[in-house]
Amino acid sequence: MEALPVRRSLINSKFEGYKLQVLPQDDAVARCSLLYKPTQVATSGRVPLTFHEVQSRISHNHLTISNLSGQAVYLDDQHRVILVNLSDGPAFRVLYELPRHIQTAPSLAHKEYPSAAFFGSDIVFVADGHSFLYVLRIEDDRAALLGSFTTTPGSLEVPFRLHSVHQIAQESVVIILSSRYYDPNLPESQWSKSNTVKFDVWGIRVDLSSLQPNGALPLPVIWQRRGQDVPIYTYYSPVLESFLLIGGSTYRILTSPASPSYEPTSDEYALVPRADENLYAESQESTKPQPYSWTQTPDSVIVAFPLPSNTSKFNIKVLFSSKMLTLQVDTDAVVHPAVPIPHYSAKLLWDGILPSTSFWTWDREAEHSFGLLTLHLDKLNEGTRWVQVFSSAGTASSNTIEDIEVPETLDPSELWHIREALEKYTAALQSGGLSGLELGTGIPSLAEGEMDEEVDSSVGRHAYQTWLTVDGRVPDWWSNAREIPFQLLSTPLPCLVDNTLTLVIKSHVDGAVFSLVDMVSSPKWEHTSTFSALAFVLASKRDTRFTHHYNKAVLAFEGGAKDRGGNLYIYHAAPLTEKWAKQAVLKVDDGRGGSLLGVGAWGSPQGLVFVCLTEGELVMIKGS
Repeated sequence: MEALPVRRSLINSKFEGYKLQVLPQDDAVARCSLLYKPTQVATSGRVPLTFHEVQSRISHNHLTISNLSGQAVYLDDQHRVILVNLSDGPAFRVLYELPRHIQTAPSLAHKEYPSAAFFGSDIVFVADGHSFLYVLRIEDDRAALLGSFTTTPGSLEVPFRLHSVHQIAQESVVIILSSRYYDPNLPESQWSKSNTVKFDVWGIRVDLSSLQPNGALPLPVIWQRRGQDVPIYTYYSPVLESFLLIGGSTYRILTSPASPSYEPTSDEYALVPRADENLYAESQESTKPQPYSWTQTPDSVIVAFPLPSNTSKFNIKVLFSSKMLTLQVDTDAVVHPAVPIPHYSAKLLWDGILPSTSFWTWDREAEHSFGLLTLHLDKLNEGTRWVQVFSSAGTASSNTIEDIEVPETLDPSELWHIREALEKYTAALQSGGLSGLELGTGIPSLAEGEMDEEVDSSVGRHAYQTWLTVDGRVPDWWSNAREIPFQLLSTPLPCLVDNTLTLVIKSHVDGAVFSLVDMVSSPKWEHTSTFSALAFVLASKRDTRFTHHYNKAVLAFEGGAKDRGGNLYIYHAAPLTEKWAKQAVLKVDDGRGGSLLGVGAWGSPQGLVFVCLTEGELVMIKGS
């Protein structure tokens, strides 16, 4: 599948930031102490946890909610299933006590956290974190065991985690589980090396009408996939009759070879030359020069535009503001139509400048076809490293001249080379030849190995999408799909019923909302809205444990810790005509509840409620 296309019309280039909306803490937040406390402690195994396993455990949601009944479920530190009636106080009671696992020797693998998922209003699926899956029916003040399943030799041989439950028929569901894979052909010392760690994803089909409470049955596996990461999100499309797995890798059929790593096309990366090497000298096919060239110092940004040399300085209009640039040029010069004259109207810059000390110069160079218009922008925030000249660079779905992503030039002398490159390009256009042009050797500043500390490129999760049918086959419309990764910022708010799947994807500094349009032939992702500057503000949050969204806002939940507490940051979407959006901050934990373990949403009669489970409290927050 091709890269997710961003619609330029949905990008607010005039957006300036978020303004704090003060919400009354006492009215919005209610806390209740837990008599039955959950835990994050798991039995240690002989094989060390990998980075992916640690990351998955940090983001593991210990809470599940049924909006049909207004009830929630979690497991406490005594392996008891705790039922919470959210509309009554809330009220807590022990629903079921799972059998305790007796371990006589150190286990090979680490125990998983217990996990649960509602099906309807009265059926709960519970994974004990070892190798058992239980199906419970809620009946008044207790739970009846409908059936149980366990692993068998040749099936799952390590503890598994429950991700989701999906109805595929009237009395039939498919449960998605995951577990770490241990290759029996490798010695134990090799199992933790990064190139050997793999994870299995399983589809388990359960017929609810044929369950028996006596004796544990083997897990009825209908499909198995393998990848290099724990799934981040799972989804089932009834229209397509297919599952979507989103994770840090693709998930392949075991009989298929491992998927090759993503290789960018020639226009998606910049070549890094070695000493005394001209990468373009042997080029057999030339590309059009960039519309401008730029470089920067700690306190300024210098941008050079090539213009026809007979342009009068009186026909150049440049206006600087604190955040925007206007550039208009009137010229009678006859140039090739493939070389447009730059035109920027109130174009938002990547960062602020000082208009009073910024200036421009025009070097006509009459003996050449092109002169050089140079803008000297004085940075408002000295020491801040710009990623691009304009904030919208590289975000447009079509490569218009205004939004082309132009890499920074390392050597300031290369700024002047853009003029000669453009002269050769226009001459080649007129003669009909485009081969053998020398377009310069400027390379992005990251080629030096520098890390841009101002913009955290690692915000979000590196993710792929994998589609498979109910029986585990590759859908026909997915068989030739091109696997392209994306940076996932947010997934839907758990337990909130929504007919349309939406994901928030990083797009430069913004968060682009993509909606899945289910079509009979194939799925299609559409860019439907944007949370302006979302990636930028999320990059400053270092303790975020859960990031979810619904139709009005993105919610960033901090993990918190004892004696410090954590916050909930709420970022609202702004209309395209607005420069500011609302932001709210609420205290999830006041330092006494402990770390955040789970979140969910409950559509109460009074409105939406965000439910947070900490180590010592259940916190309910009114949705805004």
